[in-house]
Amino acid sequence: MIQLNLTRPIAFFDLETTGVNVATDRIVEISILKISVDGTKEVKTKRINPTIPIPKQASEIHGICDSDVANEPTFKSIAKSLVTFLDDCDLGGYNSNRFDVPILVEECLRAEVDFDIKNRRLIDVQNIFHQMEQRTLKAAYLFYCGKDIINAHSAEADIEATYEVFLSQMERYAGKEFEDKKGKKSIPIVNDMQAIHDFTNLNKNADLAGRITFNDKGVEVFNFGKHTGKPVEQVLRDEPSYFSWMMNGDFPLFTKKVLKEIKERMQK
Repeated sequence: MIQLNLTRPIAFFDLETTGVNVATDRIVEISILKISVDGTKEVKTKRINPTIPIPKQASEIHGICDSDVANEPTFKSIAKSLVTFLDDCDLGGYNSNRFDVPILVEECLRAEVDFDIKNRRLIDVQNIFHQMEQRTLKAAYLFYCGKDIINAHSAEADIEATYEVFLSQMERYAGKEFEDKKGKKSIPIVNDMQAIHDFTNLNKNADLAGRITFNDKGVEVFNFGKHTGKPVEQVLRDEPSYFSWMMNGDFPLFTKKVLKEIKERMQK
């Protein structure tokens, strides 16, 4: 395996959290793989009491619940030692530039511990993956069908290529087992359009823009802003002005249509 050419240590790290909101969610576990300039490795993993409840949806993903961290230290109590461990390290991870680094910095600010990232190099492995293995129709056509699109970006050529890619996917993944983020295994690619619909619609949106989604109980919840995760009906009852704010705001017409239907259903 290749030996990294390092001029200073690099720390690859991953966070498990109470959710995905950088501003409000908290870390419940941090694992760091620190590689020194000479290639030696050191791993540290620590669970953390987030001081707020861990939502069921988050626990289902990472398997950590409130009782697991009740007696663990808070982030504030370990922040200084953590920052010392990461001193002079570049930072790496998977989707780390968008998620892990911002949340770590936010937690440090909350704990009033200085964690300066201005002079650190940030290595996001997901960005390498997405840029080198592009997810364009052209790349998919070459990968699945072994051909280049003739007259790419003309609507007719693109839609013919899309259809061929779909047929190739149906053949390639027929009978192939898939494991989702919760560890549930299934064989999702079958010659049934309802099954394909269920598999490809990863986010259960009530509206097309994803401003209103369904939670695991099939209840419409807001998926943005200060009411993220809250049932729409509850918000409209507790804060009636929120309906008017959205209806007069810069939201898609279909989102407004769904919101209006929910309110009318409540009134009935």
